[in-house]
Amino acid sequence: MSATVTHDPRLPEAILDFLACPTPASWVDWALDNPEILLIDHAQCEKKAASTAMSLLYRYVDDAELLTKMARLAREELLHFEQVVKLMEGRGITYRPIGAARYAEGLRRHVRGGEPHRLIDVLIVGAIIEARSCERFARLIPFLDEELAKFYRGLVKSEGRHYEDYLMLARRLAPESLDERIAFFIEREAELITMPDTAFRFHSGVPA
Repeated sequence: MSATVTHDPRLPEAILDFLACPTPASWVDWALDNPEILLIDHAQCEKKAASTAMSLLYRYVDDAELLTKMARLAREELLHFEQVVKLMEGRGITYRPIGAARYAEGLRRHVRGGEPHRLIDVLIVGAIIEARSCERFARLIPFLDEELAKFYRGLVKSEGRHYEDYLMLARRLAPESLDERIAFFIEREAELITMPDTAFRFHSGVPA
């Protein structure tokens, strides 16, 4: 039976308003048919998110607020990685590298060169990825077993805060309104999650 478009009620309304569209029900069905890949790729996403935060820590050393936010984010993402790996171990799933989805690269290819535009775009992309991750956790929760649903409910809260932090930092650094730039990336993101994909990933589109 196909998953209807429903979310865990803990999902902040601001995230649904921020994204152009909800995750398609066909992706939820795909995820439920691939529980092992879901957790493996989820672990990879947490590790990549920590790596992104760390790279910003090293690249932009003169912004105290950015350093503080990214240090906290990196710690939380690494903790989530550890928690996902532990969940996998309890389910007899071995963590292994798998190919990345086209999602993040599909957004980052539009990042401008030159500062502060590069950093602003990287922060916008970070906000969108965190918002979509949060939304996908909330989409999955009604269909998961109790242990995984409880874990994902906790992630909805933290990923929602990460989205807010990225967006706040981008708006603070921008010399002009970011509304058009954010709308541009939101449109690209909606295209990526509604396009057909041949391999399931946490941020893949719909099954081809």
